[in-house]
Amino acid sequence: MIPSQMLKGTLEGCILKVIDAKETYGYEISETLKFYGFDDISEGTIYPMLLRLEKNGLISARKLDSPVGPKRKYFSLTDNGKNELNNFIDNWNELSNAVNTLFERDV
Repeated sequence: MIPSQMLKGTLEGCILKVIDAKETYGYEISETLKFYGFDDISEGTIYPMLLRLEKNGLISARKLDSPVGPKRKYFSLTDNGKNELNNFIDNWNELSNAVNTLFERDV
């Protein structure tokens, strides 16, 4: 279980990465995150974040027919979203390298 405070700063970047891979909808994003080990992320956390990402112009949405049930809202990255994802990746790599370097040494 990943503590929520550790997830807080990384979940947005992870969601952008999932959406970057392909146009997708909320439940599928949730399932993809679970597949990669984010077991404790609820849809109640993901949907408000998707709304905020859309409001901030990082993702766009369109409604498409679903094979079962009502229409689904599919998300894709905007150009601003791609830039934000690239910034997240750069920042994550810098942080990850710093933490790994620290933990590889006897301090």
